[in-house]
Amino acid sequence: MTTPELRPVDVLTVVSVTDATPSVRRVTLSGTAAAVAGAGPTVSLLVPRVGDAAPRWPDVARDGRIVWPSGAHGVSLRSYTARRQDPSAGLVEIDFVLHGDGPAASWAAAAAPGAPLGVAGGGPLGDRPAGHLVLAGDETALPAISRILAAAPSTTRGTALLEVADAAEEQPLSAPPGITVRWLHRGATAPGESSLLAQAVAAMDRPEGEDVFVWVAAESGAVRTIRADLRGRWGLGRAQHHAIGYWRRGRAMSAAG
Repeated sequence: MTTPELRPVDVLTVVSVTDATPSVRRVTLSGTAAAVAGAGPTVSLLVPRVGDAAPRWPDVARDGRIVWPSGAHGVSLRSYTARRQDPSAGLVEIDFVLHGDGPAASWAAAAAPGAPLGVAGGGPLGDRPAGHLVLAGDETALPAISRILAAAPSTTRGTALLEVADAAEEQPLSAPPGITVRWLHRGATAPGESSLLAQAVAAMDRPEGEDVFVWVAAESGAVRTIRADLRGRWGLGRAQHHAIGYWRRGRAMSAAG
């Protein structure tokens, strides 16, 4: 029984499923305005097992902790970025990268209208406004980078470096005219094994005399290399960059999109 200190998680329902690219499945979900407004931009997803129409959802404590039910429940916690949220319509859109066989990718591959998906709150992207933005990420970071670019003032300058397999994986992005968008194609190299993103950042010089902010999200190893470069060669402090590993090669993807 739920105690006064706990509340049930919000449960969204799949409305539609489309393939944004060969490896990215876009799932649109519906729920209450409050649930959709609270689901992001970085949202904690509660992913049930494939085909489980009545999962044993956890509860959420007043301080935001997730309280799991005793015994087996088959629900996995994953962090994703909501590509789009429309609380007035009760809709939220999430992109799932389908490489790997983790619980979220497996769920998305089998998702169909009517399937449930739990959400347990959201958080910020870690970005901030700046005169010069540098954004770097792989396909798992595209939803977040899309939101950052769309929200950037029209006067913002900078570069967005986006690593994907090939041209078929590129997605339309709305960016200020002063932002250069560069797609990096890794070809047959497996996700997480390419050094393209780190090499592209290493080839850049820090902009002189500008307010700079760098936002990076990709495979953890690539992010560590880029973070070291930004702190060392560029001399960026903590307030000037945000670099986070969205997933780790060899492990089920724990964060994406």
